[in-house]
Amino acid sequence: MRDGAMLRRGLLAWVSRMGAVLVLLCCSVSLLYVMTCSPLHSDNPPLSRALPHAGSNQVSLGGTRPGVAAGMAGTGRAAQSGGPPVVHSYQALLQEREEQHRLHITSLKKQIAQLKEALQERSQQLKGVQDSLKRATAGGPPEGHGSQAGDLGDAPGAKSQQTDLQDFLRSQLSKAEVTGGVRLPSEYAVVPFESFTLHKVYQLEMGLTRHPEEKPVRRDKRDELGEVLEFALHSLNTPPGQLDGKSSKVYSPSDFIEGITRTEKDKGTVYELTFRGDSSREFRRLVLFRPFGPLMKVKSERVDTADVLINIVVPLSRRTDKFKQFMHNFRDVCVRQDGRVHLTVVYFGKEQVSEVHRILENTSREVNFKNYTLLQLDEEFSRGRGLDVGARAWKWGNVLLFFCDVDIYFTADFLGSCRLNTQSGKKVFYPVLFSQYNPKLIYGSPEHIPPVEQQLVMKKDTGFWRDFGFGMTCQYRSDFINIGGFDIDIKGWGGEDVHLYRKYLRSNLLVVRAPSRGLFHLWHEKHCADELAPEQYRMCMQSKAMNEASHGQLGMLFFRKDIDAHLRKQKTQQLLQNAKKT
Repeated sequence: MRDGAMLRRGLLAWVSRMGAVLVLLCCSVSLLYVMTCSPLHSDNPPLSRALPHAGSNQVSLGGTRPGVAAGMAGTGRAAQSGGPPVVHSYQALLQEREEQHRLHITSLKKQIAQLKEALQERSQQLKGVQDSLKRATAGGPPEGHGSQAGDLGDAPGAKSQQTDLQDFLRSQLSKAEVTGGVRLPSEYAVVPFESFTLHKVYQLEMGLTRHPEEKPVRRDKRDELGEVLEFALHSLNTPPGQLDGKSSKVYSPSDFIEGITRTEKDKGTVYELTFRGDSSREFRRLVLFRPFGPLMKVKSERVDTADVLINIVVPLSRRTDKFKQFMHNFRDVCVRQDGRVHLTVVYFGKEQVSEVHRILENTSREVNFKNYTLLQLDEEFSRGRGLDVGARAWKWGNVLLFFCDVDIYFTADFLGSCRLNTQSGKKVFYPVLFSQYNPKLIYGSPEHIPPVEQQLVMKKDTGFWRDFGFGMTCQYRSDFINIGGFDIDIKGWGGEDVHLYRKYLRSNLLVVRAPSRGLFHLWHEKHCADELAPEQYRMCMQSKAMNEASHGQLGMLFFRKDIDAHLRKQKTQQLLQNAKKT
């Protein structure tokens, strides 16, 4: 009996264990079925991450948007019918997104069409304004109420808008110094020009980081000047053979010589560009103006300089060694390269005058040059007096004058700029020359100083733009006489050039003040005489200090003792360290 009871208990335990195993197996099979065959829930993260996104139209499956709800309902029906639910969900969402993109593309196309229409209308308006300004500057009646205005359409206010724009541009053009000079109270009110070529910009406002010339040009300036040059070339080449139709020359960037530009903050920016013409002494000049609006052409003209003679007037007292150097440059540039120059030397005193006369005669024999005049004044040296006498001594009609000093070096390109930037009764040219520092400080010692031609490098450490000097100037003799000439009561050094400059600023003549890449002031030691008036002596000493070296070089000289003491300490420490090692 005891054995039968034990058998029954063992059988019941085995049956219970087998039941538990079967129940566990059924649960596993059921869970596997649910995981593989049941439809996905709407907030399933993997599907949400798999859906596409487009900007702000991001789709979230947990939302209540009708399209998504319909897609999920379709998914449920597909599951009931045995179809693939995930594929149907993707299809519904993709169809919705495709419809959204189609609507967005249609909207963009409409906006592009509207912008094209507005751009075309604005282009027509600007063309009408430019044509009107051409007539206005040529003396003809302004456009705006004729056929050009009618081409703008019948939209309300179109004509009045064009008229307002024309009035604004004309007012900016009339206020700016483009076609004529504006009376200025002093030299401090002058806005100087910048000069530029294809690859360089010459600017006066240097600061601590800029250089006298910029190469390569900064990107913003390069883009601006590139647009201006492209506009000028398009104007010259459309249609071919401008002005009189005699020339069929096609202009290219290689024909561009140089340009000047300046911006008046309340008026706009003016550009004057010069191109080579059909011959070596003929040029094309374009004046463009940007009055805080579209770039417009103000003037296009041919300039023939073949018959423009320059009378170079040089006052001199002693300094025959400098005069020899000056004549060496004169022979090479004025006689051999240019050939349209007269030289007038006004010599003060009797000492060394025979040496000056001999230098002129030698030059005449060597290069067959006869166009010179030597005037002698037996009186105390006065630069203003000498230039005034030299200018008035010319008796053969109006002539272009270049007032020059004996320590000036110039190139043939400068003589071209002198002719192009000066116009009788309209313009005088006040170039800003590049002033050389003391070569002994630049190159370290006299034996390392290169020839003069190799020293003419425009860098911060070699020189500076002499923007405070007004002595070198190009102007026609008639303008010089009409303005009253120099103040001959000023004796000695300085003051007479500023006095003449101020008189031109207060006149109706346009004063072109711009840095010149072909005009250099060679360094020479300055002596400030004790008999000068206090103001003149102060100006002389300031000029002397600025001519020696750059700010950094002068600082090195001023702190030379500190630098030498530092070097001695470093040398002593090095010796001590070497002694410890040994």
